[in-house]
Amino acid sequence: MNKTRTKDVVDAGAGGGGSGADARKRRAFQRRIDRDDKIEAGDWMPDEYRKSLVRQLSQHAHSEIIGMLPERNWLTRAPSLQRKAILLAKIQDEAGHGLYLYSVTETLGARRDDLIDDLHAGRAKYSSIFNYPALTWADIGAIGWLVDGAAIVNQISLCKTSYGPAARAMTRICKEESFHQRQGYDILWKLTRGSAAQRDMAQDAVNRWWWPALMMLGPRDDDSTHGAQSLRWKIKRHSNDAIRRKFLDQTVPQLQALGLDAPDPDLRYDEKSGHWRHGDIDWDEFRRVIGGAGQCNKQRLKAARRARQSQAWVREAAAAYQAKRAAAA
Repeated sequence: MNKTRTKDVVDAGAGGGGSGADARKRRAFQRRIDRDDKIEAGDWMPDEYRKSLVRQLSQHAHSEIIGMLPERNWLTRAPSLQRKAILLAKIQDEAGHGLYLYSVTETLGARRDDLIDDLHAGRAKYSSIFNYPALTWADIGAIGWLVDGAAIVNQISLCKTSYGPAARAMTRICKEESFHQRQGYDILWKLTRGSAAQRDMAQDAVNRWWWPALMMLGPRDDDSTHGAQSLRWKIKRHSNDAIRRKFLDQTVPQLQALGLDAPDPDLRYDEKSGHWRHGDIDWDEFRRVIGGAGQCNKQRLKAARRARQSQAWVREAAAAYQAKRAAAA
């Protein structure tokens, strides 16, 4: 522990717990944030910081788990054994990502079962994008390229988030997500070099996933409820609009290389700013999907609840085995 951090920890622990002591703790905490110290599980932190982390991390964990569902349906219909093996590995990675993130929430005092109960009861949110159907094999390519591509842009910045356990989890997740993005791009690349029907299928998938991918990065900065505070605490390192702009700058040249078109007649390159600009996003649709009225909201939660119920025996067997080992030790 460096001397500066030691002083702040002493300052933070001073006092008898009244409002003055709490204010000192908060000032010491913000100083650590401002100089990019990592906050660890045993460190003092404001309750609001802890709650904000649990909310964001659990939403991300839920998204990883729900995100397996649209891809699961294509495991038996993948066009080759190689494609099936790659998709199976991707789904397995996403299950692992959910595990990492739920584990991080537990370092903050959350109970995983409570978080999952909230998800299944519809009290917790997950990424809006997973409430859209995967209609063709090209959709698996679009999900990998656009959805995971958008996730990577956001998650790379989260590798520097202020909470240490989350930052370390995100570093590992990003390494695996980069594989997912390349897998999706490769599917679309092969389709666009195939028959006219395959090319049309790729274009149709991009048309349907383009706008949801832009929406999944969150509401406009002016409409973001938690954005400003998350930036101040460095839970997030960039605003929603900044992440969306970076994603667009990265994705449009790849779209052009594929030879496909964006379903956005207002998409243009702004010479002055050096960034691509998109047209108007349908934020009413975003709010409908977040609110539970998307095409697949009910279907996704029903499948998640059914999976948990049908696999209860696995959890019970694992718990019994652990108890048996503990008794024999």
